[in-house]
Amino acid sequence: MSSPFDLLRKSELRVTEVTLRDADLGALALVVARILDLEPAEVLVTDYLDEVLTFDILRPQMYSHQLVGRGEELLAELAAVPGVTLTAGSSVTADGMLGWIAADAPEMEAAIAGARQLATDINARLTKRVAVFSTGAEMVNGEVKDTNWQSISDRLSQAGFQCEHLATLPDDRTLIAGSIRRAVDAGFGVVITTGGVGAEAKDCTVEAVETLTSDVATPYTSHFRAGHGRHVKDGVRIAVGTYRGSRLVCLPGPNHEVRSCLDIVADGLTAGRSDSALAGDIVEVLRQLLRERMAPERGGAQ
Repeated sequence: MSSPFDLLRKSELRVTEVTLRDADLGALALVVARILDLEPAEVLVTDYLDEVLTFDILRPQMYSHQLVGRGEELLAELAAVPGVTLTAGSSVTADGMLGWIAADAPEMEAAIAGARQLATDINARLTKRVAVFSTGAEMVNGEVKDTNWQSISDRLSQAGFQCEHLATLPDDRTLIAGSIRRAVDAGFGVVITTGGVGAEAKDCTVEAVETLTSDVATPYTSHFRAGHGRHVKDGVRIAVGTYRGSRLVCLPGPNHEVRSCLDIVADGLTAGRSDSALAGDIVEVLRQLLRERMAPERGGAQ
């Protein structure tokens, strides 16, 4: 079944050129509920003035099949209620989506189908738009060259994504969260950040994402004892989440770590892997890198 449409608070349905003489308003509301496939309690008569009868639909969303082309049927059923008189000029009117009730059914269904296809096409394009943010004071101050952006762009472009580097951000939770939010609002279906996932006080990228959404997976790549050295947190985490339908991916800062994750990221985004599954795949690659780095050198003690 197709998805319902939001009425956007335009919930009044009006019948014009109607005369009532001792009519049962409850019975009229039941007619509307039956014709529109609603529960009886979801329709109320709210006004009758100047031969205009107004109903209120107490449901925020409806399906197109509940409305399209139902106008003539509704008028016929209302006319059959005792105490109701309609004329040849009587009509059903409404604002917003409810206005579909007076539409020609074949033409309207074709228009709705076209709109759905257009929305599907637009959504497919948006899911391929990637915003990239680099983070860290060393990047902002120009002390370290940002090689991550080009690595991300090169790999994801091969997978059919269109990447844009939007900004280099300081380690500021509010600023990072706001930048991600604006990127999502601007129509980017994927937002990737690099840096700021460590255990030091300045690292706040994962925490910024957590202020935006609880729909986020944040597995650890490694654990530390909080308070030991510069570590004020108990480990290093990456993050993969979803915010307003856009995928968020927080990667580490070192370029060799970023490059090691990009095949997983590209394949996971393309395949629509869940946040938790994609985060698990990424973190396993990073853990393997850490194990290799900490392993004894070849030829040493086993």
